[in-house]
Amino acid sequence: QVQLVESGGGLVQAGGSLRLSCAASGSTISIKTIGWYRQAPGKQRELVAEIGSFGRAVRPSRVYADSVQGRFTISREDAKNTVFLQMHSLKPEDPAVYYCNALPWRLGASAYWGQGTQVTVSS
Repeated sequence: QVQLVESGGGLVQAGGSLRLSCAASGSTISIKTIGWYRQAPGKQRELVAEIGSFGRAVRPSRVYADSVQGRFTISREDAKNTVFLQMHSLKPEDPAVYYCNALPWRLGASAYWGQGTQVTVSS
């Protein structure tokens, strides 16, 4: 089992910055990829960014949604089993509940989700 705890959400003005953290615990060796998803009211949950090779001493792959490319950066701190999402130039379309997701290496295994953290952007 893997537990994910997000933090760092809050209220920020448009154009501002926030950094979200996702701390993983439990069977972290089983994690292949950690991603950030978001879900705004009335919308489907969507991938924001993803970082691969979690916990491996290799250069990780990174994937970003087109809408956040160049504004958001995903990174990890292996010693703390933590993944960060640095968000800059926040826009009115960025508010949502941001969820951390961990995808296991084992094919067919279910992904793990955190409880989510709210990001609000004021204009």
